[in-house]
Amino acid sequence: MKIHEYQAKEVLARYGVAVPANAGVAATPAEVRAAVEKLGGTGVVKAQVHSGGRGKAGGIKVAKSPEEAEQIAQDMLGMILKTHQVPQGIKVEKVLIEEPIAIIKEYYLGIVPDRDSQRDVIIVSAKGGMDIEAVAEEDPDAIARLPIDPLLGLTDFQLRQVCYDAKLDMSVVNKAVVFLRQLVNAYIGSDAVLAEINPLAVTEDGRVLAADAKFEIDDSAMYRHPEFAAYAEESEEDAIEAVAHKQDIAYVRLGGDVGIICNGAGLTMTTMDEVKRAGGHPANFLDVGGGAQADRVRNCLGIVLSDPNVKGVLINIFGGITRCDEVANGVIAATKSMDIKVPIVVRLAGTRAEEGAEILAQSKLIPAGTMQSAAAKIVELVAAAA
Repeated sequence: MKIHEYQAKEVLARYGVAVPANAGVAATPAEVRAAVEKLGGTGVVKAQVHSGGRGKAGGIKVAKSPEEAEQIAQDMLGMILKTHQVPQGIKVEKVLIEEPIAIIKEYYLGIVPDRDSQRDVIIVSAKGGMDIEAVAEEDPDAIARLPIDPLLGLTDFQLRQVCYDAKLDMSVVNKAVVFLRQLVNAYIGSDAVLAEINPLAVTEDGRVLAADAKFEIDDSAMYRHPEFAAYAEESEEDAIEAVAHKQDIAYVRLGGDVGIICNGAGLTMTTMDEVKRAGGHPANFLDVGGGAQADRVRNCLGIVLSDPNVKGVLINIFGGITRCDEVANGVIAATKSMDIKVPIVVRLAGTRAEEGAEILAQSKLIPAGTMQSAAAKIVELVAAAA
């Protein structure tokens, strides 16, 4: 579960992580003006969206007066913020108002799971304020890594060493070690799967602060954290993804025009690859899950078709736990209860595939024998309708 910057800083502050002073979040220009007045007349107005690159896109502005803050808020609230990470744009509905800080140095700190070492890994770099992926590609030696032993934890000398390896200024190392210790505590204590401080700001008055923060919490651990329930209500920026999440359907919107419904993450990704290979553009990832019944398949089709970009749907099911006749019944029920105006190609294989094929033969759905032929057919139909 992704959470907004202001929420991430609330979590971090509980564990002692140093963050800039703030006057809270606001959803109206009047609230922004009042917040800046609370901070003494100047403040930084920051759009709260799930994307990096907000500053370059106009989502972070410094207000030198309450009046200027109100004007900034009028322009920012409701705008569609387009970033390199989310080129289609995200609507700004809330802003965070923070104290202005005079930054003299920017670093990068992060904690992520590493599949190779099967441990959480601390990442530190002296090159903060830019995408860590770009740093890794252009200057991999500028990044230092420290795996966290799940039994022994971390010692201060290990934290100090990773700061040395990352070439942080010697005058900052001791403060960075304390910061890292608190960040690790927040990460583990919150069952997080991502903690990213970029930049870690060193200010003119000697403070070391999380100028920005990204934080993601493991969905599977939410039962242990009732304090995050309110955050979950705001975790999705995409309305369709939010609806799917509430129905416990694994769905990710991708922006293409070929809707995809499969069972199993591996089959779904392979199907997406086949659509791309055939020249098409997947609109989504959707894993209907194992043992899906007819009503669930109908719900999944409704979610896919709620995307206005979808010009055709490919349903690719391999029946193991999932029975193909149940899938066929679900698709038929959906076509009868919905006003469907796009072509639907269906490929069924495995458990009760023959029975499923007989059910589909009584409909206007388009059957396909293989995944490759199904992908080619739906791409052809979508292109013809364009």
